[in-house]
Amino acid sequence: MSVKLSDALLKSVEKPSRYTGNEWNSVIKDPKSVDIRFAFCFPDSYEVGMSHLGMKILYHLLNERNDCYCERVFAPWTDMEEKMRLNNIPLYGLESKDPIRDFDFVGFTLQYEMSFTNIINMLDLAGIPLTSDKRTDNDSFVCAGGPCAYNPEPLADIIDFFMMGEGEEIINEVMDAYAKWKGTGRSRQEFLEDIVKIEGIYVPAFYDVSYNEDGTIRSFEPKKSDYPVKIKKRIIKDMDNAYFPDKIVVPYTDIVHDRIMLEVFRGCTRGCRFCQAGFIYRPVREKSHKRLIELANKLEESSGYEEISLTSLSTSDYTELHELTTGLLDKMEEKKVNLSLPSLRIDSFSLDLMEKAQKVRKSGLTFAPEAGTQRLRDVINKGVTEEDLINAVSLAFNGGWSSVKLYFMLGLPTETMEDVEGIADLAYKVVNAYKNVPREKKGKGLNVTVSTSSFVPKAFTPFQWEPQDTRESLNEKQMFLKSKIRSKQVTYNYHENRLSLLEAVFARGDRKTCKVLLKAWEMGCKFDSWGEHFKFDVWMKAFEECGVDPYFYATRKRDYEELLPWDHIDIGVSKKYLISESKKALEEKITPNCRVNCGGCGATIFESGICGGN
Repeated sequence: MSVKLSDALLKSVEKPSRYTGNEWNSVIKDPKSVDIRFAFCFPDSYEVGMSHLGMKILYHLLNERNDCYCERVFAPWTDMEEKMRLNNIPLYGLESKDPIRDFDFVGFTLQYEMSFTNIINMLDLAGIPLTSDKRTDNDSFVCAGGPCAYNPEPLADIIDFFMMGEGEEIINEVMDAYAKWKGTGRSRQEFLEDIVKIEGIYVPAFYDVSYNEDGTIRSFEPKKSDYPVKIKKRIIKDMDNAYFPDKIVVPYTDIVHDRIMLEVFRGCTRGCRFCQAGFIYRPVREKSHKRLIELANKLEESSGYEEISLTSLSTSDYTELHELTTGLLDKMEEKKVNLSLPSLRIDSFSLDLMEKAQKVRKSGLTFAPEAGTQRLRDVINKGVTEEDLINAVSLAFNGGWSSVKLYFMLGLPTETMEDVEGIADLAYKVVNAYKNVPREKKGKGLNVTVSTSSFVPKAFTPFQWEPQDTRESLNEKQMFLKSKIRSKQVTYNYHENRLSLLEAVFARGDRKTCKVLLKAWEMGCKFDSWGEHFKFDVWMKAFEECGVDPYFYATRKRDYEELLPWDHIDIGVSKKYLISESKKALEEKITPNCRVNCGGCGATIFESGICGGN
C-alpha cells in the first residue's frame, strides 16, 4: 500500500519536490504487472543523487525490462526524516510511493565512503533489518555496487551481495536469475548460492576472515570450494553498443549537475598514482563521435536541457574530440545549447577547445595541477608541467576569461613544505600571466581560486600502501599555505581534514570497521559529508567503544606482503604492477600514458592482449 503524503506535511519541509516524484520522463508502471521490483537507492540528498550518471543509466535499463519496475530512492533530508518517523511513514519508492521493504531488491550505489551511515539510516527508515544475518526469506535483498564497492569489507555485515564492475550486464543477469528463483519456494540462501556463480558477484557471508595478533589479516577463505577465490570485476567491451538511455528524468528543482551528460569514454590512460578511478575503470573504451552525436540529439529533444556536458576522467584525451565538438556545435549552437567541457587536462588545453567552450555561454575554467612542484607532480605521475599550466591560463586570459580554479592535494606521499609553498608560487605565476595579457584582450576582475583537499590513500592504487598524513601535519600545511597566499586576487579554500581521516579509514578498512559504522549511526551520525551534520567527536567515541583504532587504517604504512582487505577482488590491474608504480613514485620516476607506451598493467579486454588505451 502506498504511503500518503499530505499537503500539510510537504509544506512543512524544505524542498518538497524532493519527495513527490512525477518528474518529466520518470517511469510509471503498474506494480501488479511486474515480477521484480527494484529500489535504486542513492544514499544522499535528491539533488546529489539525481546528478549521478550511473543511476540514470541503470534506472532506464531496468525499466526497459517488462518484468521489472525500478524506482528511485534518496536519503530524505533531516527535516523530512523527522516527519516520516513522527508519522510512521516508511522509506518509499519515488514513483509508486510504496514502502521499499516490500520490494524484491534494495540496491545502493557507493560513490563515496562518507555516505555509508546514510545506507544504515535508509534501511532503518525502510524497516529492513540492518545486517544480512538478521534478514529472513520475507525481506528484500540488499545489494550494492559502484566505486566504493571495490573495498566492500566495511559494509560486509550490511550488504547481502555486491556487484563488482560495470552494472549494465551484471544487473540483468542477476534479474534473470531472480526471475527463475522467485516462486520456487527455495530459500534466500539458495538464491545467493545461485548468483555467486555469476562473474562479478561477491557475497560477503560466504567468506571467512581471520586476523593476526597485530590486527592485520591472516587469511581470507571461501566457506565452500565452489565459491570463487577471486571476484573479477565485470567490464563493458563495446561502448557503442552498451546501453545508454535516450531520455532522462528532468527534475522540478535544481540539482548539482542539471544538464545532459554524455559519457565519451570509460577508463583513463594517464595513470595518476593517487587516482582510484584511473585504475578501477581501466582499460579505456571510447564511444564513437557519431554515436555520441546521435545520443545528444535524442537527449536534447526528450529533455529540453540547454547544456550538454562531456563526461569522462579526462575529456581532452578523447581521440575523436574534434569531430565530436564540431558535430555537436553544428547541431546545438542554433538551439542555444551550451557545450560544457569538464576534466580538461592542462597539457591538452587548446585555443580551439576554449573557443568551443564559450560558443554559447562563458563560464569559469578549472585545472588540477594537484601538486605545487615538479618533483611532487612526478611522484604522483601527473605528467604536467608548470609551463603547461601557464600556457593554458595565458590562452584563457587572452580569450577573455578572468576566473580560474586550481585544485591541489595536501599530504601526498613524500610531500615537503617546499612542495606546499610551491602551490602559492604557482598561484602567483597565474596572476602574473594575467597581468602580461594586453588590456584589450583580458576580461575584468581576475579571480584565482586555490583549493586543497587532503590526500586519501585508496584501494587499487600505487599509493594503497602509503600512510595518510596526520591531522596535525595537514593542519600545519593548511595554515602555512594560507600564510603564503596574501593576494586579493587569490582566494584559498581548504577541506576539513577530520573528514579525510574517516574517508581513509573506510577506504582501506576491513570488516572490523563495520561495527563502528553501525555504532556511529546509533549515536546519531548521518549525512557525514555535509559539514553541518558531521560529528567528528561522536565518530571518535564510536571507534573507542568498538575497540577499533582509526589510525591503524588511516595513518599506518603497509608492507607489500600484507594481505589487504580487498585482495580477493580482481580489477584486472595486477598487484605486481601497482607495486612497481609504488616504487617508481618513491624514485620520482614517471610512467608514460598508455597510448605512448603500454606499461603492462594487466587490464586487457581483448583476446589479443591489447587494451583499449592503445
